[in-house]
Formats: sequence, C-alpha cells, structure tokens
Amino acid sequence: MDDKRIVPPLEGDERSVLAAFLQYHRETLAMKCAGLTPEQLKRRSVPPSSMSLLGLVRHMAEVERIWFRIRLSGEDIPLRWKRRPGDDIDFEVDAADPEEAFAAWNEECARSRDIVAAAESLDVTGRDGDWSFSLRWILAHLIEEYARHNGHADLLRESIDGSTGE
Repeated sequence: MDDKRIVPPLEGDERSVLAAFLQYHRETLAMKCAGLTPEQLKRRSVPPSSMSLLGLVRHMAEVERIWFRIRLSGEDIPLRWKRRPGDDIDFEVDAADPEEAFAAWNEECARSRDIVAAAESLDVTGRDGDWSFSLRWILAHLIEEYARHNGHADLLRESIDGSTGE
C-alpha cells in the first residue's frame, strides 16, 4: 500500500493541528481504498454487518456534510443518501457507484476544509435542535469518527487482499 499521507505537525496552533489530524485520517481512508475494484470496495465484513470500504466512504461523506455544512454552517441541504441521521442507508452499497461515492466524499471534504479555514475561531458554534457544538468539538469528533472507522477499514482491507499498515 503506497503511503502518501502527510503526517500532522508536532507543533502548531490548535486549528492547524486539529485540521492536519483530520486530513491525515481522511488520507488514511483513501489509502485503504486505493487500487481496489468496485466489487472489492463493496465486499462486506462479517455477517450480519453491512460494513464495507465503500460504505465507509459514503458514511464519511454524509458525516462531513452533516457536521460541517448542516450543523455548523446551518445550510438547508438534504442528506446525500440517508433519510435521516442515524439510518444506515449509506452502508447499502450493492447498487452504489464507487466513482459517485468518492466524488461526493471528496466534495464534502473540500467544503469542510473551506468552512474550517473561513471560521473566525474554533469557538464558533453550530446547532442541532437544543444542542450547540463548537468547531473545536466538531473537529475532535470527526477525528474520533475517522479513527474508529479507519480501524474497520484496516480489517476490511486485510480481508480483501492481505494489505496491512497504519
């Protein structure tokens, strides 16, 4: 597996470090998916789980959209695949188009990076009902979300072709 990820800085301001760790985890997911066929990307983990690498990409596109665009920026936009937060439609990949999924994920990541860069500070907040979230919290949460799912991606990739690595 060709590792082209940029290692986060050991020093820097809080926004730069958090954004770099988030980007590192995005690059990790991309690396785990690189070079696979659509069938391999759709291969599910152990039953009854519906998890697949393509499902993870679609899920993370939706997560980026929900947290940065809908909750933080207040954009009134529909979800890409889900009917509502919490359902698992993003993991239903039998008829999914990998090119469309990766394009959506890359678009959402680019929009998220723009939102983070344009934010006045890490203290800006977004809302979801009665809950308020700071950009700082959202960045930490997305790092956690990617880290957890990258662990899944490690196992999925190893089961597909034996590739391992961080």
